Amino acid sequence: MKSVSMGSVFLFLISLLVALILEVAPLTEALHGWRPFWLALTLAYWALETSRGGSLLLTWLVGLLQGVLYGSLLGLHALFLVIVVFAIQRFQQRLRMFPVWQQALFLTIVFALGQLLMFWLDVLTGTPKLLLQYMVPALVSGLLWPWFYLALHTLHRLLLRR
Repeated sequence: MKSVSMGSVFLFLISLLVALILEVAPLTEALHGWRPFWLALTLAYWALETSRGGSLLLTWLVGLLQGVLYGSLLGLHALFLVIVVFAIQRFQQRLRMFPVWQQALFLTIVFALGQLLMFWLDVLTGTPKLLLQYMVPALVSGLLWPWFYLALHTLHRLLLRR
């Protein structure tokens, strides 16, 4: 079994903290609908990068924290994040062999499916928005994946060398 370095743990915690901050950082009204899923991207990276995959329990807890930060229906964001991490765990070995643009396509589809579920649940609770408002962040997150992956992967490798 591979041991986890302290640098990896430190980067994991810092990346989660930065992602949570970016999730609630104020944006202008025009850009609000274009906000990427920072937390989902971060958890997707760590689920793809670690040999054991991301922990679904940890993902659920982080999702609950995100729901508290947003003041939304408790468990809604946690469900979305668990779906993303589970899909990556299920196809982790294949995804690691794919080029980063194919990973981005896969993640865009997973994000879009998760957002369809969120839309459906919002319709059931009586607080739906337009479907496009759910799909645009999924597309933006998928387009951002190659640069996000490159940045986090570079930081991770730099910390592992030390």
